[in-house]
Amino acid sequence: MSDTPPDRLSTNPRSPHFDMDVLQRGIGIRFKGRERKDVEEYSISEGWIRVAAGKTRDRQGNPLTIKLNGEVEAWFETPAEGDTETATQSE
Repeated sequence: MSDTPPDRLSTNPRSPHFDMDVLQRGIGIRFKGRERKDVEEYSISEGWIRVAAGKTRDRQGNPLTIKLNGEVEAWFETPAEGDTETATQSE
């Protein structure tokens, strides 16, 4: 698995951009210079994130989201499986 997160990712299992393997590694998001933990979906190339709008729900019971535009940075919070072996060998 690459050490670069995907350009677009969603936490909604019904989305075509959902990837459980990537989400299990943990993704960190920095939006406009501030680290965010409430991101539901992001796109680095298009420069936006989607966050829940409070406790508001749509007709199907899904959280209502708003799209915020700005600079988006993403990173993996845990290293790739191959990277941990390399790190332990160099110590």
